[in-house]
Order: sequence, then C-alpha cells, then structure tokens
Amino acid sequence: MQIKEIIVVEGKDDTTAIKRAVQADTIETNGSAISEETLKRIQHAQEKRGVIVFTDPDYPGRRIRAIIEERVQGVKHAFLPKAKTIAKNGKGLGIEHAADDDIREALQHVYTPIHGVLHEEVITLEDLMTARLIGHPQSKQRRDRLGEILNIGATNGKQLHKRMKMFQITEEQFGAAIAQLDQEENDA
Repeated sequence: MQIKEIIVVEGKDDTTAIKRAVQADTIETNGSAISEETLKRIQHAQEKRGVIVFTDPDYPGRRIRAIIEERVQGVKHAFLPKAKTIAKNGKGLGIEHAADDDIREALQHVYTPIHGVLHEEVITLEDLMTARLIGHPQSKQRRDRLGEILNIGATNGKQLHKRMKMFQITEEQFGAAIAQLDQEENDA
C-alpha cells in the first residue's frame, strides 16, 4: 500500500512502524515540542503532496494534532485507538507499538476537516446525552469505543461534539455506530 500524502508522526520509532506497514514518507515532530521549522516543513508538504497527521492517542499527540491543525489548513487525520497502541509489555503507548494491519486500516479511514465554512450541526449535544456519551457514568468508555467505530479518535464530550461537526459525521453514521455500541454492550 502506497500513501501519496506525507505522514506526520512524533518520532523515529513511529516512522519505522509506518514504513514497515506502508510505503510512505514521514515528517517527525520530535515529540510535543514542535518547532517553527517543523511547522514550515509540514506546511510545505501540505502544499506539495498533502499531509496526514498520525499522532499517538494521548495528550501530547492530541496537542501536536491541534497545533498542526491550527497552523496548516486542510491536513487529513488518521486515528488509532489507545488499545491498539499499547506496547506488548504494557509499558508504553504509541503508533510505534501498533500492528501493521492496524496502521493500514487507520490510513484507509482518514478524515479531512472542512475549514472556512460553518460546520452544520447534525449531531447535537442533546443527541450525545441521549446516546449516553456525555453526562452518564459510562460516557468515557462509550466515547472511546465510538471514536474507534467512527475512526475519529478518543475524545472528551466537548471534543466529540466538535469532531462530529468537523468531520461531518452524518445521522446515519452516528446511528449505526450507536447501534453497534449498544449491541456490543448487550452482548457483553
């Protein structure tokens, strides 16, 4: 599988994992201390070939993603759930620990947020409450699983609402994901 866009990752081990799973070029941010020079390289890459941001599902990864999103318009996003990025020994988390198939799967489900237009609110905060994604004792677990199903990453309630609009999740996609989530809980 060859990827046209340049994939932005956090470090060298992530690059190794990406290149093991797919044919792609990467830019490394060298952790959450993303430099102005690196941001300029990402901007240039976006203009030439496009960029997919593929950071770890933790706070530093979300921070890097937000910084890039703010500075470089039109980047795509790939997400992996935390459970698929945990080291075999349980001491570490990151893209570098993901299986090749999981990396390929995430890269087949990239999202491009739309900027410069008002995002239509299809899924409301009330919908999120009704679906027990906010304001419920199991909300965090349900949001994490919903993020896996929709390939939009783990979020808090406010971020979930924002990502639903940003990635234009339809009522049908949301309904199907909630149905799957409810079915999994009933089967457990």
